[in-house]
Amino acid sequence: MQNEARFGRYEFGLFAATVAAWSLSWYALSINMSTGIPAPVSTTWRFGMASAIMFVWVRVSGTALIFPLRRHFDFMLLGMLLFSTNFILFYVGSLYVVSGLLAVVFSLASIVNLGIAAARGDRAGPRRWFGAALGACGIAMLYGRELTGGIGAMTGLALCVSGTMSFCLGNLVSQSLQRQSVPVVSASAWGMLYGMVWSAVLVVVFGYEFRFDWSVAYVGSMIFLVLVSTILAFWAYLNLIGRIGAGRAAYATVMFPIGALLMSTFAEGWQWTPLAMSGLLLALAGNVFVLRGERRSRKSVGKMGGETAAS
Repeated sequence: MQNEARFGRYEFGLFAATVAAWSLSWYALSINMSTGIPAPVSTTWRFGMASAIMFVWVRVSGTALIFPLRRHFDFMLLGMLLFSTNFILFYVGSLYVVSGLLAVVFSLASIVNLGIAAARGDRAGPRRWFGAALGACGIAMLYGRELTGGIGAMTGLALCVSGTMSFCLGNLVSQSLQRQSVPVVSASAWGMLYGMVWSAVLVVVFGYEFRFDWSVAYVGSMIFLVLVSTILAFWAYLNLIGRIGAGRAAYATVMFPIGALLMSTFAEGWQWTPLAMSGLLLALAGNVFVLRGERRSRKSVGKMGGETAAS
C-alpha cells in the first residue's frame, strides 16, 4: 500500500507533464495526418526518431541496455501494442472526427481496463460498473451529433475504441516489465524500436510508399509528437504507473480531454452544445467512479491478503 499512497511533488510533476503533453498531442496528430502521409508511414518515422533518442538517453544515463532474448518478446509486444497499433488506429480515426473527440474516447482507458480485468476474472464492484455505464452514456452524447453524419463518424469511433484497447493491453505489458525491475527508459527504447519495425512491416504489407513530407505542418507536428507526445509523455506516464500504480495514473486520462476539446474548439471549429457538455461531464464522472472503485477494491485486497499495490 505504500507505493499507492505516495503522491508527492515529483509524482504531481509527472502527472502534470502527462496531462499537458497529451492534451496538445491530439491536435498535432490530426495535423500530421492531414498531410496525406499514411498512418503506418508516419508512425515508422515517429518511433524511429523517438527510439534513436531513447537509446542515446539509455547510453548516457548508464541504464541497462542488454537483456535476455525472452525479455525481447515482451519488448516486441510492448512496441506492437503501445508504440504502433495504438497510434495507427488513432491516426486513421483522426480523419473522421475532430481531435478533441479522439482524446475523450482515449480517456475511457480506465473503463477498458475494467473490461480487461473482468475478462481475467477480476470481479468489479457496482461502483465501477456504474462508472462504466456513465462513461458509455457520456461518449454516446458527445458523439450524438457526429454519429448522425453517417458511417464515417461511427468508423472513427470504432477505430478510437480499438486504439484505446491496444493502449490498455500495452499498459499491462509495461507494468509487468516494471515488476521485473526493467527500467522504464530501457523498455521504452526497445519498445519504440520494435514499434517502428512493426509499423514498417504494415507499410510493406499494405503497399504504401515510404515517403516524408517536408512541409512546415508535417515536420513541425512530427517534432512535437516525437519530443513531447512520445518521449516526454510516455516517460512521465510509465514512470507514474511504476510509482503510484496504473489505476491512479489513469486519472491523467480523465483530465486531458478537456484541454483537447478546448483546442478543437479554437483550432477546428468544434461547437459546444448542451448535449455535448453533459456528455463530457458524464464521461469524466464515469472515469472517476471507475478509478475510485478500483482504488477501493485494491485497498480491500491489501487488507485481506496483505498485498501491496502494483508498482
